[in-house]
Amino acid sequence: MTGMLASVADLAEARQVREIGVDIIDLKNPAEGALGALPVADVGRIVSQLGRSRPVSATVGDLPMEADVVLSAAEVMAATGVDYVKIGFFPGGDWAGIIRSLSSLARRNARLIAVLFGDDSPELHWVGELTTAGFVGAMLDTRDKKNGSLRQVCSNDYLRTFVAGTRSHGLLCGLAGSLRIPDIAPLLALNPDYLGFRGALCGGDRTDSLDPDAVLTILNLVRGERGKALP
Repeated sequence: MTGMLASVADLAEARQVREIGVDIIDLKNPAEGALGALPVADVGRIVSQLGRSRPVSATVGDLPMEADVVLSAAEVMAATGVDYVKIGFFPGGDWAGIIRSLSSLARRNARLIAVLFGDDSPELHWVGELTTAGFVGAMLDTRDKKNGSLRQVCSNDYLRTFVAGTRSHGLLCGLAGSLRIPDIAPLLALNPDYLGFRGALCGGDRTDSLDPDAVLTILNLVRGERGKALP
């Protein structure tokens, strides 16, 4: 069954979505870019406060595509105790070198998720490279939030191929990127492991605070349920 990932910006939001029942709590600073990172100290504190009640992921930030920079940031974030470390693969740079360098971290039991950006039309052969390097998952997101949702920047055939290829390699598969209610049913039909949300949980502006009613509405739609009251 497809789960729901909710991106949160602080401990209060993390507690909110945990109580509502989302499947993955994703720590991110929406004001700092597509994958803006929270301070490492804040991530560690949130992980400690939440315990192991829900899987927690965290992004390492919008980083230059340089192997030493990305590896260092991923090592520091993994040390906070998060369940998943999300690494964005931005245009340009040394993707092959970055993947090779991160394989050493994967061998130390860090659970790495690669985030590719659909508005850049990445070649999907990279999914196989990620598998070889020991990544546990791959996610398709959008880099420029002004371009619309993932379904507006990627064809359905491309999305279907991404999901099928990722799952055939045994990786967790996530889809995100300015998703709204009309996107949910078509994306659920592709059978990803999870759908990720931020803006739709905040009334449209991803830098605003979470609206608990919006979180519950999205969660019920992802799960195919209706009318559940807020805890």
